[in-house]
This record gives sequence, structure tokens and C-alpha cells, in this order.
Amino acid sequence: MSLLAIDIGSSACKAVAFTTEGQILAQHTYGYTAEVPVPRHAEMDPRHFWKAVCSCTQAIAKNLGDPVRALCLSSHGETFVPVNEENETIASAILNQDSRALEEAAWIEQQLGRKSLFEITGLLSHPMYPIPKILWLRSHQPGVFASAAKFVTPVGYILLRLGLDAYVDYSLASRYLAFDVRKRCWSHEILDAADLDPNQLPDAVPTGTIAGKLNAAVAGQLGLPTGTPVILGGHDQPCGALGLGIVGPGRVADSMGTYECLLAASDEPVLNDIALAASLNSYCHVVPEKYVTIAFFPSGIMMKWFHDLLYSSESAHADRANDTRLPHVSPVLRDVGISTENSEPDHYAFLEAQAPDAPTGLCVTPNLIGSGNPDFDPNARGIIYGLNPGTLPTAIYKGILEGLACELSQLTSLLANAVGEFGDMCVTGGGTRSALGLRLRAALTGKCLRVMQCPEAVCLGGAILAGVAIGEYSNIDEAVRHVVHEAKVVEPDPKIASAYTQQTKQYHWLRSLKPPAAN
Repeated sequence: MSLLAIDIGSSACKAVAFTTEGQILAQHTYGYTAEVPVPRHAEMDPRHFWKAVCSCTQAIAKNLGDPVRALCLSSHGETFVPVNEENETIASAILNQDSRALEEAAWIEQQLGRKSLFEITGLLSHPMYPIPKILWLRSHQPGVFASAAKFVTPVGYILLRLGLDAYVDYSLASRYLAFDVRKRCWSHEILDAADLDPNQLPDAVPTGTIAGKLNAAVAGQLGLPTGTPVILGGHDQPCGALGLGIVGPGRVADSMGTYECLLAASDEPVLNDIALAASLNSYCHVVPEKYVTIAFFPSGIMMKWFHDLLYSSESAHADRANDTRLPHVSPVLRDVGISTENSEPDHYAFLEAQAPDAPTGLCVTPNLIGSGNPDFDPNARGIIYGLNPGTLPTAIYKGILEGLACELSQLTSLLANAVGEFGDMCVTGGGTRSALGLRLRAALTGKCLRVMQCPEAVCLGGAILAGVAIGEYSNIDEAVRHVVHEAKVVEPDPKIASAYTQQTKQYHWLRSLKPPAAN
């Protein structure tokens, strides 16, 4: 018997089948790419989500001896799909990184008030959220708006394709900018101010709800047994925190992906003035009756940008499409002495192996698509300060890691000021593959980083929710004790921290600069 968890990410869909002891039996990833028809717009044909889910489940079913007993669906937040009365898509999915609705986001804050909006939703108005973009559709694409019966999440869209109702769990509902996190329902105050009908939004239900069972037709498409229960997972960040064992106060989760996100769990939402000033998000956990407070910033996207800058666009495309053997090292890296001979074909490993030992003196801010907390500025952009004619790509690589560690250090302080001091950080995501990055993060935050055995924390969280829903585990706490295990600990090194005293000061000075307003 196995538990299958699917995480619909912003750039790829991942499915992982687990034993009830939390061991990975099979996994598969299917990538897709956002379309950017004009600046600030980011869209995708939602059929890519469906194709990705089918591809993942079919691939896993072929390599799985144990039958799947339950399927759990989770996803990234903010992305939504307009569907009509017949549950058919009528336009592209508008993705979370889309920032077209700047004016609408500012209007919402003006109408509700910054503090009032935060106290209801645990969020601050921003163009990433669905409600501003729905208002943008009403003004700029009235035909789409008028034809849309509902604006559903990627999970909701998949549920419709499975012949089920497009429910949304409380954690993903919290990412709309219209959900009352204390009452756990859509806010009539916000929707009335925006002149939106709550029926245009999906029905919100507790995370872990069984949405239904697979009928024979869709089960055949997925390669799964007929009658498999489909469980509502939630927002990827709290799902990942659950997969790391973060179900209450004490420790904090650090998810190192496209964005790097710090997450603390609590019994009540953290809606104090300190959290408001730091632009933190506080909303419903996937754990019943619990809340999460998060701080985040663009992270992995900076590393991906630098990687693609060094390698040809053709190679980068092949990388994404094939997801097997990486292409040959570029001439840029050969010129600085990086060889591919007798080495695994991993570009990041090449860069890391030859990164300088000492601090680079570079200050690299990762804000390619806007900044995170505390300013949360969608117009912020990345900066590299300190370049000279002798700066090598390997130094820039390390400089990016140093910048991410500096940014994380700032976030740990912001989060601790709002939620109270916390101990170790449990880490997951692609960033954990960099030993250098982990050492820098531990040193500059002063926190022990605990790397868990399972590298797929989001999907493990989904498997926990699935197991509890079908009665395999009696409750969340029992499941966590059963399946969440630690692999290693990275202790903070005071010598490294001391070596970065001056560079850290420079970074925070640079980070505080505000560019002149655009004309």
C-alpha cells in the first residue's frame, strides 16, 4: 500500500509515492514554462497542469508495486484559473508571479485600509494575489470576467478534471486576499468592497477533506485504481512545513526554492503591529486549528538566472525538457579553468567546487522579481555591487550564496521579532544541495540547520494528510512521529560569521537603498 502526493508547482509538477513509514517508493517530475505575452503578465494554459498530473501518475504507476491507497493534491499559491458554468476553462491561468494588477492592489488597500486588510486576511495587498487580478480582468478583459462562473486554484482545476467539485482548502483560500483567517470563510467585507460575489470563489473546506473518489474513466487516465480517495492538500509552504514536522511553536521551517520561505507555526494568527510593519503573512496551516506566519524572498530564481546566463539558451532548454544528463560546460567556464572531465555533469557542483574560500566582497541582492519582507516591493530589482575586471564567475556564484544568507539573516530577525524567539531551522528544497550555501546560512543566522531525511517535504506533508484522512494514522502528531526523520545538522560557525561582519554591513546598507521612482 502506498500514499501518493502531488505538488503542482509554479514551474513543475512533482508526484511522490510513499510507504506508510515515509519512505519514497517512486517519484516523477514534469516541467512546464510560463508564458509572458507582455511585461508583467505571466500565464499558462491550464491543460499543462492536467497533462503534468497525468504524466506523473502514469509514470509512478508503472514503477510501483504497491497499489495507491489515497491521492493528495497540493499546489503553489495565488495562481488561479477562470472556469465557466460548465466547469470549462475560458482563459489562461494567471500565475502567481504575474504583477499586472498594481493599480488594483493599491486600490484595495486604499478601500479597506492596510491594517484592516491585514487583520482580516493576514496579508498585505499585492498584485500577486487573485483578487486584484480578478478586478483587473473586470476592467481590461470584461468578456472573460463575465463568462467566469468561478476562479479556482490549480488544485480546484484538477479536481474538476477528475469529475469532482473545485473545493479549496483553508490554506490556499488564505492566498486569495479575501479570506477571513480567524472565521475561516470568505470575507464579505472585502468582497463587498470589491463588488465581487462570494459564489465566484470556490467553496472553502478544511485541509485533509476527502473531495471524492476516482471513477473508472479518470482512474484509467491517471493509471490509478478506481475508487482511490482524493484528499485536499494545501498551500505548498505549510504542506512542506508539515513534512518537516513543524506543527507548533519552537522550530521554524526554511524552504529553499524559487522563493526562500521561513515559516513558524502557532495556535493563533500573528496579526500584531510588528508583523504588520514587517509585511509578514499569517494564515491557516494545513494542520487543523493551527496557523503559520511566513517571511520570504526570491532565492532560487537568482541562482537559476546566473546558471542560465553562463550556459547557452539551447542547453538550458534541453536541460528542462529532458531532465536527464546536463549539457557540456560552457566556454565561459572553460575559460576560468572548470573542466567536465571525470566529473558528474552538474554545473552547480563545478561552480561550488571552485568558489573562493574567503568572502568575495560582493553584495548581491536577489530581488529579480521584486523584494520580500519587510518592504515587499514588486518594483525592486536585483543588484550586484563590487564587481571589478578580475571578478570570476565562481566568485559571483559564491556572492549570490552570500547574498541569500544575508537576506535570510534579516528575515530570521524579522520573524523572531513578530512570533518570538525560536530555535533550530528545519530545511528543505533545492538549496539544501549546496553545502556551501548551508554553511553560510547557518553562520550568518546563528541557527542550527536540520536537514531531514526526506528531501520532498511538500509531498511528504501531502502523504501525511492523505494517511490521516483515510485513517492510516490516528492524527497529525502520530503521523509526524512515524515518518519525519532527521538526516544531518549544520551548526553555525562563529569564525565564518566573524569573517563576514563587514560584508554583511555593506549588504544591509545596499539593501536599504531605494531606487528613484520610474517616470
